[in-house]
Amino acid sequence: SVLSRYENQITILSDYLEEFPETDEPVWILGRQHHLNTDKSKLLLDISARLWFTYRRKFSPIGGTGPSSDAGWGCMLRCGQMMLAQALICRHLGRDWQWEKHKKQPEEYHRILRCFLDRKDCCYSIHQMAQMGVGEGKSIGEWFGPNTVAQVLKKLALFDEWNSLAVYVSMDNTVVIEDIKKMCWSPAQSSSVAHSSAHLHRSALGQNKNTAGLCPGWKPLLLIIPLRLGINHINPVYIDAFKECFKMPQSLGALGGKPNNAYYFIGFLGNELIYLDPHTTQSFVDSEENGTVDDESFHCQQGPHRMKIMNLDPSVALGFFCKEECDFDNWCSLVQKEILKQQSLRMFELVQKHPPHWPPFIPPTKPEVTTTGAELIESTDKLFELEEEFEILSV
Repeated sequence: SVLSRYENQITILSDYLEEFPETDEPVWILGRQHHLNTDKSKLLLDISARLWFTYRRKFSPIGGTGPSSDAGWGCMLRCGQMMLAQALICRHLGRDWQWEKHKKQPEEYHRILRCFLDRKDCCYSIHQMAQMGVGEGKSIGEWFGPNTVAQVLKKLALFDEWNSLAVYVSMDNTVVIEDIKKMCWSPAQSSSVAHSSAHLHRSALGQNKNTAGLCPGWKPLLLIIPLRLGINHINPVYIDAFKECFKMPQSLGALGGKPNNAYYFIGFLGNELIYLDPHTTQSFVDSEENGTVDDESFHCQQGPHRMKIMNLDPSVALGFFCKEECDFDNWCSLVQKEILKQQSLRMFELVQKHPPHWPPFIPPTKPEVTTTGAELIESTDKLFELEEEFEILSV
């Protein structure tokens, strides 16, 4: 029966294989190489395993009186969710985890999905992201850019004890190794604060246990690099380096697209990018009483979309995930070898030390509050109070 289900899924997906040209060129998907001539089915199963977040309708109004659908404005927020979800999949299940329709999945998988449900008490919901965006100058219902969604994820991650991610968003096209290591090796919170925040996070997600791992150690790193690869169009000099990023085992793809039309780019074939498209409106899905989620609508089971790299808007954000320090060290080596040494005009800089003319780097910490992030941002007044605390506690 397992083989039968596997074959049925391949049959469904193979209907879309003709979208790919006959070629000997490899397809790269988030650090994995596929060959169309020998493993087409593995390629499509790999793509369908990525969590796919789209427009939704009929969820509770954002902020109590706001929109109950993000159709038409939430595409970049959904793309940010997809990039973050891929990081969480790698964190808990590994890059090689595969999804199969109707197959029982581990509890961690459903717990990851619950983080993104369209409810105000889920830590990375459309509600949380839209309201946290107000502090970045974006009204609820206004379109986000790649950098804005990166800043929002960085702030929301401070309230997420279970996944315990260190989110670093580069500034001025520069990644500072010293700052990242300082952030990822930050000492654990005091026991009282850690116990309090862990309890509150469990309450928000309806969990009975916390496995965040609050003991000292390397915090898994989500590295986001917002870039401008041209003025009105992408500069061709960046194309090879941009494609090289999708080959790295740490790759989480890229956020970008066209003006007011965001996509989640997960790989490439030749000079075409492969992406997941959030521009499909589906109905709100909630978790079941036992905590599982009907997940079929969270996986794209159609052939992936492609677009020519030269049609890409120059404003993008690259994503990488480093679960261990050795993953980050390896990423630094790959960047030096494959990107920086090869390029006359660099996409970004990787430096060892914090630039002396920059303000001092202070790893962001969660504000001392008595509620979860979800409850904090239910009103505009509280939101701006939160923003003032962030100004004090972070760079």
